[in-house]
Amino acid sequence: MDVKVLGPVSVTVRQRSILPTAGKPRQVLTLLVLHADRLVTVPTLMEEVWGESAPRSAATTLQTYILQLRRLIARALDQDPMRQAKDVLVTQPGGYLLEVAPGEVDATQFGRLAAAGRRAYAEGDAHGASDLLGKALELWRGPALADVSVGRVLELEVLGLEEARMAVLERRIDADLRLGRHAELIGELRVLAAKHPMNENLYMQLMLALYRSGNVWRALEAFHTLRRTLNVELGLEPSVQVRKLQQAMLSGDPALDIVPVGDRLSA
Repeated sequence: MDVKVLGPVSVTVRQRSILPTAGKPRQVLTLLVLHADRLVTVPTLMEEVWGESAPRSAATTLQTYILQLRRLIARALDQDPMRQAKDVLVTQPGGYLLEVAPGEVDATQFGRLAAAGRRAYAEGDAHGASDLLGKALELWRGPALADVSVGRVLELEVLGLEEARMAVLERRIDADLRLGRHAELIGELRVLAAKHPMNENLYMQLMLALYRSGNVWRALEAFHTLRRTLNVELGLEPSVQVRKLQQAMLSGDPALDIVPVGDRLSA
């Protein structure tokens, strides 16, 4: 099986798609693949598909969706004598489980690469961290579950995936900043700051990239852009951390100019 959820959803068995075209069965399969090899309970599936408006026939209808998915799986297995659809989409007490081999879900691959990248960063290996986190981000082909109409349960899954993506992106940029790739990052950070105008971490990274590239006034301009946005949208001032960075730039703090050399981060 090959499963992709980091963008438009794709689920194939032996290179044949088993993704339903109908919306509700599509939701059911998507939830099952996101919880691959784990039980998804009937109430959870019903909540995703119908929310608080489940009809009396919901349990029977859900069974129909499961049968439809098994037919698609059986078609893809093409009468494999060693494996049947019910061995892939397994009925268990209280719910269903989709058996997927390790490494077949892009979200799982993303998580493993991200964890390895975070370990490399913590160990001081900036090059390794940048490379691993970059590979994790390359698995994304657009917004998570881009072509699935999501209910309550999948909405939370999407939120979690997108937050994980942003965390990995920010850590990869941190690694690149420590490697002295300031000028290379400015364009990317400008776009990200425009897309996330109240993300203080991204603005701090943009400020550092500009400052270390010799664009002090632009770095301070970025601070004031963030400040105006926070004031207008939330009635807040930037955090202490952001204000300290601005003051360090105003005073020309030499600590801001220190860039580690080589593969290892400084203490």
